This record gives sequence, structure tokens and C-alpha cells, in this order.
Amino acid sequence: MKKYIKRPHYLNKIIPFIDKNVIKVITGQRRVGKSYFLYQIIDQLKEKNPDAKIIYINKELYEFDHIRNYHDLISYVQIQKLSNSKNYIFVDEIQDIIQFEKALRSFQAEDRYDIYCTGSNANLLSGDLATFLSGRYIELKLLSLSYPEFLKFHKLKNTQDNLFTYIKYGGLPYLIHLSLEDSVVYDYLRNVSSTILLKDVVSRYQVRNVSFLENLVKFLAYNTGSLLSAKRISDFLKSQKINISPNIVLNYLNYLVSAYFIFKIQRSEISGRKIFEIGEKYYFEDLGLRHVIISYQQRDINKVLENLVLSHLIVSGYDVTVGKVGSKEIDFIGKKNGEKLYVQVAYLIPDENTWEREFGNLLEIKDNFPKIVVSMDEMTGKQYKGINHYNIREFLNEYR
Repeated sequence: MKKYIKRPHYLNKIIPFIDKNVIKVITGQRRVGKSYFLYQIIDQLKEKNPDAKIIYINKELYEFDHIRNYHDLISYVQIQKLSNSKNYIFVDEIQDIIQFEKALRSFQAEDRYDIYCTGSNANLLSGDLATFLSGRYIELKLLSLSYPEFLKFHKLKNTQDNLFTYIKYGGLPYLIHLSLEDSVVYDYLRNVSSTILLKDVVSRYQVRNVSFLENLVKFLAYNTGSLLSAKRISDFLKSQKINISPNIVLNYLNYLVSAYFIFKIQRSEISGRKIFEIGEKYYFEDLGLRHVIISYQQRDINKVLENLVLSHLIVSGYDVTVGKVGSKEIDFIGKKNGEKLYVQVAYLIPDENTWEREFGNLLEIKDNFPKIVVSMDEMTGKQYKGINHYNIREFLNEYR
């Protein structure tokens, strides 16, 4: 088994379900470490039971090319299994096996298998899988390295310089094997970006207008964190002499979300009673991939900080929306375990006017849930009418 750096944040979420009769589905963007996370689970199992029968299939390796459909998968497992003990099935990139859900249902019905699989497409958990296996699986979504994980993987200290390295290059785990230099890192990230777009978008959804897809991704990079709609994007394209209907724009956006290339964050009223159907914000699941589309510029720092805060909230288990209170916007509302967290993000808060704007929006909210402002100001720790102010490094490293 290959060497890896542990990601205990995710392992601790899986451990309660080991040896339970539910299928463990690990999803996430390509190259975020799903394969190595399977190795981590396998080692966890072997610690408890050195004789555990592990049946491992990785659809990205040529030796498993013969497993093309659910019949092939069932046949392979039947040959590999032990009849008189528990068998642990691990299938990496299971979406590449036609009608795989039929095999999973068959294995689960026998109650002699503990099943783990990974996939690089959100639609893995829709359609037939949801119908066939409703209530019989749990999903764990892996993201690229959080800032604390990035520091751990690269053996770095929590400094401003290292934060900017993380901002520029993102958190794909393989970067630990590369020199952290633009020419090296961005060559690798360009390859990853192309693979995601070609395999998980163009090929999977039979996208014909690849040129439009590339322009759409570039548009999202320039407009990270802006309030958008399919119609607004379509209207912009028409102004550029590109005639694409809002429905096609919406389809392409959904393909990118399904491939875990971007986050789609909807707006909601502060009361939580209404989710707005039109107008949402898009962010990148990995900032390094944004920066191979358009180079990182200091003028983008507000967008980048919002993206960082959003990613951290999602890793920390929050369901996130963009908030609206009257005519004012709250950058993020995070919901977790029946609680809420309201977050405003700013680059710097240099004067009283900025202070009043960033804190004032939060003061419009009349409930007693926590409210915080996150910025790059080094001297934080201030509290204003119950609202705490965090430095971005402090927030990313400590706030859960």
C-alpha cells in the first residue's frame, strides 16, 4: 500500500460506519485524494483485523479495464471473496462501471460485504443509485486540502507568506511532490483542469460546444463571488456576439457543479423561509484551478478571500447560502446542527466607514446566532456589539 499523510477530519466521519450495513460513498473532484483516503480506511481496517479480506478495484488502473459493467464487477468479487468471513470491497471511480448500482445492491443484500466506493461526479448519488439504494448509503465529500491541512502536508508554519502560497496554488495533495514554483505547479494544475473538464464534463455529458464551456469557465473565474444567473450570463455573451440560450448556460453550469469544479451557492432570506430561485454565486472548489484559468492578481483579493472562507465553512460541515436582509447582503449564512453562523468577509477594514458597513449589515440581523467578520487585518480581536473580528489565518486555522 502506498504511503500517505492522514486526513483524520474525514476518517473520523467514516469510522462510525465501518462494519455497518450501509454503503460508504466518497465523492469529490479528481485529484483531491480519494484514492489515498481509501488506503487510509484499509489501514484502519487492518489495524482492527489483520486478516480482513480486502477486494480493491481502481478503475483508473489498466489491470481493471476488464470490469466494464455490473456483471463484470459481480464476477470479479465472486472470484476474490472469502466465503467464511467478512469481505471489504473498495471500488475507486465506480462511475466508470456501467450500472454499478445493481452490483452494489446485490452485494449489500448478501450481508457479507462492507462496501466503500469513490466517484468524481455528483450525479453518482442521483437517479438509479438513489432509487436502488435509498437509505442504504452515506456520502462523504472530500475537498482539496484545507489551509491547516496544506500547512501540515507541506510542513509549513502559519505565516502570511504561506497563506499567499496556498491562495496561489490551492490545496491539491499532489503538490507536496512538486517544487512550489509557478512554472511547475501551474503545468500540473493545467493538466488536472483539462482532465476534469474533458472527462467529467465534455465526455460524460457529451458536450458539443467545448469552446463555449471554456469561455464559461473563464467568465466564472473573472466573476467569482458575483451574483449571477443563467440569463445574465446569456445576455453578456450576446453582447459579445455569442448567442447561447439561458437553458444551455444553466445546463453547462450544472455540469461544472456536478464535476465538483465549482460551488453553486444560492441566496436565502435571513429568516430562512425562502430560497431564491434566481441569482446565485459561484466559487471554485480549488483556487489553484481558478488561477490556471486567469492568473492570480492582487486586485482579486476580495473574491479570493470569500472563496477561502466559503471552502472552510463547507469543510467544517456547514450548509452555506448567501444571505439577504432587506436590501443588504450577508456574505454567508452557515447552518449546522440547527445552529446558524453569519459571516462577512472583507480585505481590510482601515477606517470607521468600512467598519460600519461590514459590521452594520450583521447588526441588521435580530437573532442571537453568532456573527463574525473575517479580514486580512493583522490586528483583530475587536468586538463590536457582540460581533467578533477574525484575521483570515486565524479563522482558517482555528474556527470550526
